[in-house]
Parts: sequence; structure tokens; C-alpha cells
Amino acid sequence: MRNHSKISKIFVLFRNFLAVMGVFFILMLLLAFTSLPFWGYYWLGSSLSEVTRKPEIIVLLGGSGMPSESNLMRSWFAASAANKCTDCKVLIVMPGDTTDWNSTPVCIKYELITRGVNPDQISFEPIGTNTRSQAIECLKHISKSTSILLITSPENMRRTVLSFRKAGFEKINAIPAFENASEADFSFIDRELGGRRGLIPDVGNNMQVRYQVWTHLKYEIIIARELAALAYYWLRGWI
Repeated sequence: MRNHSKISKIFVLFRNFLAVMGVFFILMLLLAFTSLPFWGYYWLGSSLSEVTRKPEIIVLLGGSGMPSESNLMRSWFAASAANKCTDCKVLIVMPGDTTDWNSTPVCIKYELITRGVNPDQISFEPIGTNTRSQAIECLKHISKSTSILLITSPENMRRTVLSFRKAGFEKINAIPAFENASEADFSFIDRELGGRRGLIPDVGNNMQVRYQVWTHLKYEIIIARELAALAYYWLRGWI
């Protein structure tokens, strides 16, 4: 009887857990039909991003491997900034072996060179492995009074600026590597493309169902992860 009672309690707890998760999933799905996920993502990227003075050093914080969406986007923005400020240095902040031509930091360097950046402008900080340690390592190469321009992905920007402030940097500019939406019209007429008809609805002119909802669901995951990271950094006193 005791074992049966324990099993019943476990079953009730598991059922309640599934019910809560189901309600949470439905709420997140409904939220994806609104603009709130976009504005949350935009806030992470833009709330502390500004360029108030001419930078002396462009600090490109690496993302994943190379090529990757994050590093290619950041490299594009870094190269654009470097080509406008030809007397600026570019510091690639990415762990890796800088003597290996196939390593991620070296591949980022060649991506910048391909986009017109002078190789003499480029140097490396290959030791830091998270935003906090990268900020500390950068302070070993850069004076805290130097005007820097941080470039990273939008979701990481707020944490990056706060981390570099906490490390001691006084003159921080920041540009988030936001992607631009295509100007093309992607609508189509379903019946003109053939295939089966019937109960399947036409979605050719519904950009919300085809793209927006799925993008917002991805934003929700990104925002949740970054808010958790911000909370961890705050608890550790890193921001």
C-alpha cells in the first residue's frame, strides 16, 4: 500500500508538471504571434549600444566557428567600421591558435582582409573564453581610458557592454550585428504552384505564419538564454 501511495504521488506530480509545461508552451506559442519577442531581442542589442565618440580600437568578439552566421555577421560589421575609421586598430577577441592558418581567429582575420581591412590594423586576443574573461584580457592590451568600439551579436551586446564597464573600460561604443530583412516580396499564390489541394490552407501571402512566428519562437529561446546569462553574471558580480 505504501509503494502504491508513493507511485500515485509521483504520477500526480508528473501529471502536474506536464500540465504546467503544456500551459507554458501554449503561452510561448501565443506570444510568438505578437511583436514582443522581436522587441525583447531588439532591447538586448540596442539598450546599451551607441557610438558617442570616435573609437581608437575596434573590439570584435568572436562567436562560434568559422564560417558561421555569428562570426560572419560580426566580421561584416567590424570590416565596415574599420573601413570608415582607417586609423583604428582591430582586436579579434577569439580563443584559438593564432599560428594555425585554419584556426577560427586567423580565419576571421582573413575574412576582414577580404573585406578591405589593412592586415597591419589587426591583432589578436586569443585567451579569454567567456565575456568576463575576454574583458579582463582586453584590459591587459588596452588602456581603460582608450575609446573602444565593441562588436558582437545583438543578444550578447548588453552583457558585453556591462562586462567591459565592470572590468574598468571608461569609453565604450557598441554596434550590435543585427541582420537586415530582405527587401524582396516572398509572397506567392499557392494554386499556381500545383500540388495537392483540399483542407490545407493557402499561406503564400501570410508572412506571419511562414516566417514571423518561427523567428519569434527562436527569439524567445535566445532571450531566455541571455536573461539567464545576465542573471548569472549579476550574481557573480561580473556586471
